[in-house]
Amino acid sequence: MGETHSSIGAPTPWGVGLQPAAGPVKEAIHDFNTLVLWIIVAITAFVLVLLAYVVFRFRESANPTPSRTSHNTMIEIAWTVVPVLILVVIAIPSFRLIYFQDRARDADITINVQGRQWYWHYAYPDNGNFAFDSRPVPDEDLQPGQLRNLSVDEPLVIPAGKNVRVLTTGQDVIHSFFVPSLGVQKYTIPGRTLETWFRADHPGTYYGQCNQICGTNHWFMPIQVQAVPEAEFQAWVAEAQKKYAQADGRPAPVAAATVAQQMAALPR
Repeated sequence: MGETHSSIGAPTPWGVGLQPAAGPVKEAIHDFNTLVLWIIVAITAFVLVLLAYVVFRFRESANPTPSRTSHNTMIEIAWTVVPVLILVVIAIPSFRLIYFQDRARDADITINVQGRQWYWHYAYPDNGNFAFDSRPVPDEDLQPGQLRNLSVDEPLVIPAGKNVRVLTTGQDVIHSFFVPSLGVQKYTIPGRTLETWFRADHPGTYYGQCNQICGTNHWFMPIQVQAVPEAEFQAWVAEAQKKYAQADGRPAPVAAATVAQQMAALPR
């Protein structure tokens, strides 16, 4: 890709917290993470204050004759009802987020992702049905700007600002398609087709890895998503249709079925 993109989704040295959001799915994950974090902070602070009060108020010197009370109906109701209410507060946005991530609505493009030992296989059924493999760049071949164990020889190229439907499957064992900055994570399971989606709001390079321990070369499955403007994407598609074609001119075979067949096979 000839253009240099400023947005980069990758781990940073001594980084704390989640990677910055590059699309709506990760923004929703950030919001939910913040909600749960503040709930945890409030619970921790309450327990700490309560523990300090109990230690001070009921120390032996201030309370030489301890109470023998063993039950308190109101306290027992409170410590049952309050945790239930807290779990409800967490559960509602949690389920909303799960369903938000689950299926692409008004997808602009579909990409088939197949995990293999040990590399990724990508197919573009909406754009000529071409397919290619993606493997990490060896350390000795790294160019300036490329990241060790994250940069690949053939990145997954997508149009920026478009909803990308991802249909995953596995060839051999379970792998996991995981790009933190885009908020996408889905298992690739042999014999099953699963769906998820993401959108990169801005052009950039976003990195991920297989986060399912899938064998000896599990580390050998980085993911590099290259989000480019629509015009640049169309130019790349035209070039890719020729680059990944077979010698006789026919499109390279795609491991997965057509989009319609895959969507019909998805569990509802």
